[in-house]
Amino acid sequence: MHFHQTATFTEIQMKGKTELVRALSLTDAVGVGLGAIIGAGIFVVTGVAAGVSGPSFLVGLLVAGLVASFNGLSSAQLAAVYPRSGGTYEYGYQLLNPVFGFSAGWMFLVSKLSAAGVVAIGFGNYFYQIFPVGSPTVIAVVAVILLTVANMFGIRKAGKLNLFIVSITLISLSYFIFSGFPEVQAANFTPFAPFGFSGIAESEAILFFAFTGYARIATLAEEVRNPEKTIPKAIIITIISAIVLYSLVSFVAVGLIGTLEMSGSKSPLQLAAQSLNSPFVSRIIIIGAAAAMLGVLLSQILGISRMMFAMGRRRDLPSFFERIHPKYKVPHVGIGFTGAIILVLATAGNFEFIVRTASFTILLYYGITNIAALQQPKNQQRYGKFVAVLGLAGCLAMAVSLPFKVMAVGIVILFTGFLLRSIIKKIS
Repeated sequence: MHFHQTATFTEIQMKGKTELVRALSLTDAVGVGLGAIIGAGIFVVTGVAAGVSGPSFLVGLLVAGLVASFNGLSSAQLAAVYPRSGGTYEYGYQLLNPVFGFSAGWMFLVSKLSAAGVVAIGFGNYFYQIFPVGSPTVIAVVAVILLTVANMFGIRKAGKLNLFIVSITLISLSYFIFSGFPEVQAANFTPFAPFGFSGIAESEAILFFAFTGYARIATLAEEVRNPEKTIPKAIIITIISAIVLYSLVSFVAVGLIGTLEMSGSKSPLQLAAQSLNSPFVSRIIIIGAAAAMLGVLLSQILGISRMMFAMGRRRDLPSFFERIHPKYKVPHVGIGFTGAIILVLATAGNFEFIVRTASFTILLYYGITNIAALQQPKNQQRYGKFVAVLGLAGCLAMAVSLPFKVMAVGIVILFTGFLLRSIIKKIS
């Protein structure tokens, strides 16, 4: 397949219409990262991990967080030098070649779009428990429309809305920790590793995806103030905060109800909260879960639209995706298109297999991140090559642990992307 090198970023940026506004502070950037991370991972995936590993999934959680940290440091190192929309998509072009660049961008879009539909449905289900009006699907549709519209009014307003939503989630989870900690039962931690090392390893792969939202900060890099310093700080703060929060919440949940009950529930934290015989705690967790899903959905619309913007700028997607609203300085076409796709997915249902395939595609994305970090000049490598090597090894190990069918579908999706790219290049 033939590729030609496109114009450099500096040449493209000369067009005034493609410039975004740097409006996000360190607090805003951390909020975006936490909003992207704290969602289905803590409220749903912990139960799945508990089923394959028992209480030792707490170890898997720490290992998954460590691998995510290696990937995060690679992303931070790259974003400090290339603070542009698109994240790894941009790094692939700058440090590797168009094949790697496009692969990263396309895999990001596939992963986040497919997950966004499920997140919207999840929000609808949780919100319906609080206010049973209409139906979960109707609530999901309304949420997608409102968040899409909110994204149109500028990154600064979207950032503040995200901080508000994330604050609700953090308060609810903190309340759960403090309420449940005195009731933890040591007996619920034995046997600690009933499925041995293999169970812990499988839980690592499952839980890794609970940490992957930090890349959203790099994807929005073109809208972060003082990006060379802000982005690395934001990514590191986000990952450390997520590891601490996940560990405390998971420890309390296991201590309250044990992993057998957790694994049998689609909402393990809610089940753990109900064991406290306090309707108020249970209600707080439901509110927190709804807010978490809403925060993830908001961050996904932000990230996906910026990736479309970056890919439109390089003509890997149609050029209209690079259009910027003259007043609000946001990629409004990408935002609208993103919202429309999520609406379709939210109303069509829960495509579980597509989401599992998205796990493979996002691992390829992070793999390319680490490869790009390895290609940086030595004076740009803040954390050394060893971190990127460990991050790449972790991504490859988890990718090959997925079922062959999932990997095969992921590869087909990748080649489909290249086919679409070649058609776009011919008609543009």
